[in-house]
Amino acid sequence: MSDANLEDVFVELTEKFSDTNSLVRVVLSGRRRNMQTAHERIDLRPVLIKDSIAIQVSHSDGRQMTTKNYEVGQAPFSELMRSGYANILLEQTHQSISVRITKKGEALIHRESTEREQELSHDRSKSRLLDPSDPYLIAIGISDAQGNLKASKSDKYKQVEEFLRLLTPTLTSAIKAGHIAQPTAAKPLTIVDLGCGHAYLTFAAHQYLRSQGMPVKVIGIDVRTSARDRNNEIAKQLGISSSIEFRAEEIADTTLTSADIAIALHACDTATDDAIAWAINSDAKLALIAPCCHHDIQAQMNEIPQPWSIITRNGIMKERLGDLLTDGLRMQIMKLRGYRVEAIEFIGGEHTPRNLMIRAVKTGAGVDASEKQRYDEMLALWKVKPALATLIKG
Repeated sequence: MSDANLEDVFVELTEKFSDTNSLVRVVLSGRRRNMQTAHERIDLRPVLIKDSIAIQVSHSDGRQMTTKNYEVGQAPFSELMRSGYANILLEQTHQSISVRITKKGEALIHRESTEREQELSHDRSKSRLLDPSDPYLIAIGISDAQGNLKASKSDKYKQVEEFLRLLTPTLTSAIKAGHIAQPTAAKPLTIVDLGCGHAYLTFAAHQYLRSQGMPVKVIGIDVRTSARDRNNEIAKQLGISSSIEFRAEEIADTTLTSADIAIALHACDTATDDAIAWAINSDAKLALIAPCCHHDIQAQMNEIPQPWSIITRNGIMKERLGDLLTDGLRMQIMKLRGYRVEAIEFIGGEHTPRNLMIRAVKTGAGVDASEKQRYDEMLALWKVKPALATLIKG
């Protein structure tokens, strides 16, 4: 992630936005310090209407989606971009640019080389990465026997799709940068799903990456023997047992010692810390972690530094602040261990309230001493000790 002059960034994004031949979408979200935005999030994308390209601008008020189409060149992108949003994501067919505007008004940019297709249909039916008739989706119960998506599993399907849309460009970028070796048949990409449960995402990663021609070896870890037996039986039925397996083990005590990629989605409370600790201790090159409930730090928030009591005296706000403290400290610990770390939206809040994902790539870059100082100051201020800190070796 690099620093850049904010106005220069706005000019570059405006130029790329105008290239409708390669533009996939833009997402504006978050709020800059001391600024108000008209909507929590705005999505912009090119659409095809009566054989002509237009720009569709959408936002939600939490109850319904409002959409308006503009002629090319008339969409108020420049104004919206400057109206107070803290995060800007611009995706093109060949790359993505993610911009975070800091409290000081500085632009932090992350660029990735990716391959995406434009979806120009006006009704916004997103192209699917996994066909609902895929035998794996039928076997795990997301689709029915006829290969139709079950209405009761639509949120789970969207979660799986969104996960793959995050995994694929991140993995591609990590391989291109040399952080992960190019997978081969002799040395396939290794992925571990820590706390895999019913293994929706475990199977999804396996099936999708194999469909893209990538050699993989996937291991699902879950403490329940029933989950292990069920998932191994599904793998056997699908004829993929040679490249995917499941073990009944605690994350903290798993016999698995290494993997290129560690994923853990909604592992409860300190099980998330066990998963992050495993990734760090095992030198995983890429970690995708979606935390769940955060009781550990919340239980330690007894001596509230002032003037934070104006927030913590409200129970629900104290809980949310505890969530942020927990994940912020987790990310800082990973950063101190040589990871480039980001917090990103996993999937829209209408599908799951747990929509934050920690994305970390092991770069091995040196860490400025000030980062360790900030971490120590945060612990001292709140008088807390993260569970994760006790699990890291060395």
